[in-house]
Amino acid sequence: MGKCPHHPAGLKAGLLAGLALGLVAGVATPVAANQAVPDAAPVTTAPRAFNQVVQKHIDPQTEKLLLALVKDGKALKIDGVDVFNSNDKFLPGKIAIGLAEYLDALPANDPRLTTYLGHFRKIAKLTVDDANDSWGIYYYLTALDILHRRGWLNQAIDPLTMAKLRVRLDWRSFVDRDTYVLIDHPNNYLVVAFSIARLRHALGWEDDVAVGKLYDATAKHYRDYSAYGFADETDGEGRFDRYSILLAGEIAARFVQTGDTPPKEALDWLRKSADLMLLRVNGEGVGFEYGRSIGPYGETSIIEVLTAAAATGVLTQAEKDVAYAYASRAAERYVDFWTDPRTGSVNLWDNGRRTDAYRGKFRILGENLSLAHQYSYTNAVWNKLGYKDRVPSVDWAKVQTAKPRRDVTWFARGDYDRLLVTMQDGARLVSLPIINGGASQHDHSPYFPIPFSPGMLEGVADGGAPLLVPQLILSDGSKLMPLAFQRGVKVTGKGKATKIVWHQSELDRMGERAPVADKRVSVETRYSFAPGRITRTDIFTPQAGVTITEARMEFASFSDAAVQQGASTSFGQGAVRRFTVSGMERCTAAPTGGKEAYRAPHGAMQSLVQCEGIAARQGAVRISWTLEYR
Repeated sequence: MGKCPHHPAGLKAGLLAGLALGLVAGVATPVAANQAVPDAAPVTTAPRAFNQVVQKHIDPQTEKLLLALVKDGKALKIDGVDVFNSNDKFLPGKIAIGLAEYLDALPANDPRLTTYLGHFRKIAKLTVDDANDSWGIYYYLTALDILHRRGWLNQAIDPLTMAKLRVRLDWRSFVDRDTYVLIDHPNNYLVVAFSIARLRHALGWEDDVAVGKLYDATAKHYRDYSAYGFADETDGEGRFDRYSILLAGEIAARFVQTGDTPPKEALDWLRKSADLMLLRVNGEGVGFEYGRSIGPYGETSIIEVLTAAAATGVLTQAEKDVAYAYASRAAERYVDFWTDPRTGSVNLWDNGRRTDAYRGKFRILGENLSLAHQYSYTNAVWNKLGYKDRVPSVDWAKVQTAKPRRDVTWFARGDYDRLLVTMQDGARLVSLPIINGGASQHDHSPYFPIPFSPGMLEGVADGGAPLLVPQLILSDGSKLMPLAFQRGVKVTGKGKATKIVWHQSELDRMGERAPVADKRVSVETRYSFAPGRITRTDIFTPQAGVTITEARMEFASFSDAAVQQGASTSFGQGAVRRFTVSGMERCTAAPTGGKEAYRAPHGAMQSLVQCEGIAARQGAVRISWTLEYR
């Protein structure tokens, strides 16, 4: 096997060799359709080729939705939702890319082609005056690029509609045209603007000056806020989530999309992102585990990064084979788990599932189309790479065994430490993000510094309950949590055990949109990870004259049949065996009853342990919990 030219010497030890060992015939283990929790026993079936899943399942699903749109126009409803409700600001672009990609997949002599081009013309005229922002602009331009390359633009869009599109599909609607600074958007939208500029240039609508300026602005953000090659979603607050890793894949994919090679620094970012995503590939097709807007996007984020890395020569052959096998499996999961057979739509919202307000059900049509696009374009890349209709042949047990027991990915160091610790306990991934959710996300559990493990430990989208992190109440009523200001993080490992410690001189005051540092209480936090066991200990030290009057903490679990005995809760069913708390006065356990506050992206949590009170009200306060799992 030749050495990849973009492959750094510091790749995780043993991973490449292990990936190669895993490339023998194995049996994929898909998750049963609409299974509530991905940790439950899967149904075993023979693996299917990525292209076959897309062509036979995802494309027909998209076609049905688009034909319903042609038939019903703006009266279209999906599962009772009026899809043209003026709340989905990306919808016209998503409709355009859905139609264009479907057309692009048809054979040149397909008798439906003329009719479907007429459908595009009709829908383009119908939606051209609707709001269509940022991502919607990019999707629409990608659709026009497809039509342009196939020679179909004049058939698909009438002259007046095209004139309107040429004015409205512009990056300048959300970026200052003089300074190239985003106007009230997270930093990843610089890449959206960069992508729009590249496509406008490819269509002959503008020169390439903005392309270079927008790439430079993106690269500057990387350099300013992370020396480690990952993108902070904020201007230095420390929000490193799925998008921080995905962004390198998007940058590389945009160069590939317009026939160019990404710069070396972009390939270096991509290599680091690929390393992190390779630690997360699995035979169930489950995706990225923490932060907002995950669910099926957790899976497509891994696919997009690894597909871009494969297309640009960043991956070795062994890594490409494993990445392809994961993409195929995740596509199966999209069909078998995420798609509701009753409605023919993706389901992010019902049957115990919950996503953030950004992806509310008002976007039901757009979510179907954007997810279908992500599977469609990545499948096309794998087809070009020679994998078309290839049935994956990977021994997932060997791939898992080859992964390092622990991996530390640094995001940023400075005033505060930002990093992600990834651990493998047998077949189970357990991760610990030590980051800051920043404005709008700091007090939401998907960004807490707590362990995440798909199907066992998950956050609640937009959820503010104190899951696995104590919330302190001071005598003046202030609520403080140890969430956002970590310093001096140290990770040590010995054999199968991992220990992680840090301190915070300030706690995060709840009730504000952005983190507020409150110095009245400091904390030292210690984690201990061992096979089947996680322990967290917080030692809170109030300043002189400061009184901690109360504390609250919760553990929401997918496990069931909870029995409470003193400070210990045992579970008769599910991954978690026991949850034990010390330093708090009382704990109770009860079923969640399907309450929305305890629904994760994959399904409803079943049991809720609630703890209150503190055992010591003078001096330092020590609160600890231990979770034992199967």
